[in-house]
Amino acid sequence: MKILFYDTKQYDKDSFKENLKGKYKDIIIDFLEGDISPRTAGLAAGYDAVCVFVASIVDETVIKILSKVGVRLVLLRCAGYNNVDINAAKKYNLTVLRVPAYSPEAVAEHAIALALAVNRKIHKAYIKVRENNFSLVGLTGRNFNGKTAGIIGTGKIGTAMCKICNGLGMKVLANDSKVNENLPFAQYCSLNELLSNSDLISLHCPLTDKTRYLINRDSISKMKDGVILINTSRGGLINTNDLIEGIRDRKFFGVGLDVYEEENNNVFENREDDILETSITARLLSFPNVIVTSHQGFLTREALKGIAITTLENALKFGGDIIIEDNRVI
Repeated sequence: MKILFYDTKQYDKDSFKENLKGKYKDIIIDFLEGDISPRTAGLAAGYDAVCVFVASIVDETVIKILSKVGVRLVLLRCAGYNNVDINAAKKYNLTVLRVPAYSPEAVAEHAIALALAVNRKIHKAYIKVRENNFSLVGLTGRNFNGKTAGIIGTGKIGTAMCKICNGLGMKVLANDSKVNENLPFAQYCSLNELLSNSDLISLHCPLTDKTRYLINRDSISKMKDGVILINTSRGGLINTNDLIEGIRDRKFFGVGLDVYEEENNNVFENREDDILETSITARLLSFPNVIVTSHQGFLTREALKGIAITTLENALKFGGDIIIEDNRVI
């Protein structure tokens, strides 16, 4: 099995090279820093598979080129697959395998870190103290203990977030199409009930046609005044213009975003010398009660190892004509 990796960073290379041993030693990997696109897809000629990440756009044009040069497998080193044209993959007989779970705790811990940081103004306190300003003015937060957390989506990551909030002494409201029996302390309710009763709302659902812009002007109007909103799932779950309107109307005590709508050109890249193409990101960064991170929820050593092992396992078993159904995008 020969695999061409796109959009790779040093931590990707280190993690995969470290795990290319034992039963995976015959898998050959080449790494590209550039992402996959109609211009670069042809570089996969001679490879059995390509491996892409969360920001890679694998549309029908790219898939057609991959099929033409003999690629049979698209490996996603992430859980989400909204960036892949699945119908086109079926049309050109390409299998798409993903990593449905690598370390749900990693993302949930980042979500609660954002919530705690924006609540206790850690980002502002850090800057103030570095300027020798030890005043506490403007740093007042609120206890999470005794408050209500609303978790939208109770898959593996949402489940981990529910457990963390429960451990903090919060009442946990949950919303999902399927009740998770492993969360006896969580109270499942309608989305409207969750929105109107939660002090902290955290998004952990996939991006689909149904969930796109789940958070919009209407849903924001149903939230408590002074709510904290966290998104570590997908940027498209939130209508950013409506969010900005809500922030300006002082609806939110704080907002923590590890993902946002126009992140594709920014995520994982150093753009400190660039002029950003649109004003959405700049406007988000201008608010003192907003923290934005660069899609780093997955970035722990344990998660990177989990991603590497599952991806290599997918490649190995595909090469042996055995498909892991749980990991297959159908």
